[in-house]
Formats: sequence, structure tokens, C-alpha cells
Amino acid sequence: MKRIAILVFALSTLFVGRSALRAPGFAIPPSWNEPVTGMTFALVSAGTFRMGTPTTETGREAQEVPHTVTLTKAFYLGRHEVTQAQWTAVMGSNPSHFRGCDACPVERVSLHDVDAFIARLNERSGPGFRLPTEAEWEQACRAGGAEPFGSGATLGGLDANIDGTYPYGAPAGIARGKTTPVGQFPPNAHGLFDMQGNVWEWTSDWYCLYPDGPVTDPRGACSSEYRAIRGGSWAFDGDSARCGLRYTHRPQDSGYSLGFRIAKTAEQALVDAGRGL
Repeated sequence: MKRIAILVFALSTLFVGRSALRAPGFAIPPSWNEPVTGMTFALVSAGTFRMGTPTTETGREAQEVPHTVTLTKAFYLGRHEVTQAQWTAVMGSNPSHFRGCDACPVERVSLHDVDAFIARLNERSGPGFRLPTEAEWEQACRAGGAEPFGSGATLGGLDANIDGTYPYGAPAGIARGKTTPVGQFPPNAHGLFDMQGNVWEWTSDWYCLYPDGPVTDPRGACSSEYRAIRGGSWAFDGDSARCGLRYTHRPQDSGYSLGFRIAKTAEQALVDAGRGL
């Protein structure tokens, strides 16, 4: 009887969590905490935004074709890039070049390494963890703003961990020459830190040409040998950190300015919370 009661409770919690998301007026919590690593997540709401860049944006590349994107589902995105301590807690070792800084983002991780991390986290903490799509990443970066950096039009070494000797519309500043602990610079309107600089971030999309017209829930799936990465890094200039800037790496590539942050399906996070995970 005890086993039956536990099973009924688990199934009812799962049902209530999913039903609640569909209930009129239900508000998904604005944040969520992952218990195994302590990672915190911010909610990014569903909605429509303009992806790509206007022709007037300084540094714009032809590949940044402006088009309207609609995301039909809210999702959680890590407030910070995955740190060395969080990686070690899941994987048991630290591949980073800049070791000795638990709060710094993990780097020198290939896409294959990241996939292994996510698979193991899904086993230990429950399903639903993944990389964000390129569209999700850009929507999160813009946080409702249309400037090159979301709500900001300039970026220098005091604003983000970039090579500040090559800023974007700001006075020349410092180049730290390495990663820094996450969260040292102000967050954007979504409460996300280091969307500009520190390390490049893997996305789940293959590098594909943008469409000319509007799209809904796009996913980069094409014949390509490259994956899209976003956000710039400590080793790159301010222009590379624009929300609309696209860069690439092969899945097997890694380097000391390449890391990631992860997303969590909002519905699954609510179900996990209801189960007390």
C-alpha cells in the first residue's frame, strides 16, 4: 500500500504541475534553482522579437539578416555561464585552462563535452536541461531591447570581460587576459549575467543561413559542419559581443575562451519543483 501511495502521489504531482501551466492566469515563477550544482535560472518569457541586426548597426555582417521570430514557449536560462565548480560537481574533473577559480566559467569544452555534461545532469537532477537555441539565446541577450547589446549601444572593458582595448563605442580600457568570476558585471533586464564577454557560449543550433521572412520556434538544422556560438569573450573585442553577432566552431573544437550556459524547459522545472527535487 505504501508503494502504491507513493506512486499515486508522484503521478498526481506530475499532473498538477503540467495542469497548472495551462491554468488561466497562472504565472510561471521568475526563477528556479537546480539542487545538484546550485545553478540559478531566470525565466525568459515566450514572445516575438526582431532577430538579426538593422543595416545601420556598426560592425554589422551580411549574415545578420533581420527577421521576426516568435518563441511560443517560455524557458529558463542559466543566470550565469556554467562555472568550473559546477562542471566538476557533475563531471568529477576540470578541463579549464584557467583553473584555480571555481567561480570562473568552465572553458576548453567541446560540444561533445557539453553534451556529456547535460546528459549526466539530466540523469542526476531530472530531465529538461539542454543548450538554448540560437534564437532563444538572442532573445535572452536582447531582453526586450533593440540596441547592439540589448539595452545598451556601447560596450567597454568596464562593462564586460572583453578585450577592452578594442571597445564598441566606448573609451579604450583594460584587457584582463583571462576569464573572471561570473556575475561581476551588471545583469541585463532578464537578470542574466555575462551575456557579453567572459566566454563564448555554445548553442544547440547548427550554423545555417537566416530566413528572409518570419519564423516560429526556429532551430538551426541544415547541412553544416559548424555550430553557432554567441556572446564574445575575454579574448575578443566589443564588436564580437553584440547580441546579433554570429560566430562558429566545429563540435569537436575547444579553447580557453569557449564555454556555455544551459537552458531548462520551464514546464519540466515546474514539475521538478512539485516533486521536491
